[in-house]
Amino acid sequence: MSRFSHAGLEQYCSQVLEKFGVRSDVGLYVAKGLSQASLRGVDSHGIRPLPHYINGLEAGRLNPDPTFRFEETSASTGTLDGDNTFGHATGAQGMGHAIELARKSGMGAVAVSNSSHFGAAAYFSLMAPEKVMIGISFTHADALILSPGGTRPFFGTNTICFAAPCLDEEPFCLDMATTTVTWNKLLRSAEEGQSVPIGWGVDQDGNDIQDPSNVRALHSIGGYKGFGLGMMVDVLCGLLTGMSFGRDISRMYADPIEEKRSLGHFFMALRIDRFVPADEFKARMQGMMDALREEPQMDVDVPIQVAGDPEKQATQDRLKHGIPLSDSEAESLRNLGRRYEIEFPAVMPGVAAE
Repeated sequence: MSRFSHAGLEQYCSQVLEKFGVRSDVGLYVAKGLSQASLRGVDSHGIRPLPHYINGLEAGRLNPDPTFRFEETSASTGTLDGDNTFGHATGAQGMGHAIELARKSGMGAVAVSNSSHFGAAAYFSLMAPEKVMIGISFTHADALILSPGGTRPFFGTNTICFAAPCLDEEPFCLDMATTTVTWNKLLRSAEEGQSVPIGWGVDQDGNDIQDPSNVRALHSIGGYKGFGLGMMVDVLCGLLTGMSFGRDISRMYADPIEEKRSLGHFFMALRIDRFVPADEFKARMQGMMDALREEPQMDVDVPIQVAGDPEKQATQDRLKHGIPLSDSEAESLRNLGRRYEIEFPAVMPGVAAE
């Protein structure tokens, strides 16, 4: 593993995307979304999947020059057609509209259609606290959650993300799939030849296994409760957007790369000062987080953490020391730029990689 500058990787992504024909504003959204995920330690949704997105771009799955179509359907609601471009760009547009609706009306909700995989949901939810708002993001995905009592998946890893500003640190941010692990993390375990814990996934007959290459479905968090949350997300992202749901959703990896995903997302923004004074809210949010971290510990070596704490710690480390990439990951990314003689960032010297 070697480490590379966060800013350097973001710039490299943006340059590569533009050379591959992606409109500059769309490419900027994608580069920022990918680099932010890597910076926060969410490597499965960060810089590493860029070659997959480029493959989809060249095959026609992703539209490099979309026409975004937004319709304000009421004072606080709207719909956005993403024209089958990168989900990072469509999502940023969708949350941007939700924030603008909330600025005027106190609350904004936007249903997004004809999008694609949007990476880490935190990228969008964290846009709202910058405007002293609460941000909530949802996306559905292809069928990967084992149905309780069944032998195959129906709903996807359907993500929920909630972000709120606080007084003395970066926003509180809960970004979670409704499965015990993400599919990309499972794929990485398979690539590295590592076994996975019992409780992550099952084979084609619904039996728990530890070989990630033979996993055909993932367990939901909390059994039927996580499965129910996944269904809730598909109601918002599939039914309210007019997109497919459940097993009819196009598969990210298993279906032909030229096939458009046509995914739906759902974004909400709440203007805090329409409920309570914003400064009071941020102070109380900070107090809640501080009080939780000070709860009695079972193990003195295992701190009690608030959701998002590991990502905040990763951000501080990686801003200083860089983003870790394996030799094969760095080479895969480097190959994208060779066609256009784009220089890949240099290894950061004198830093031990993870």
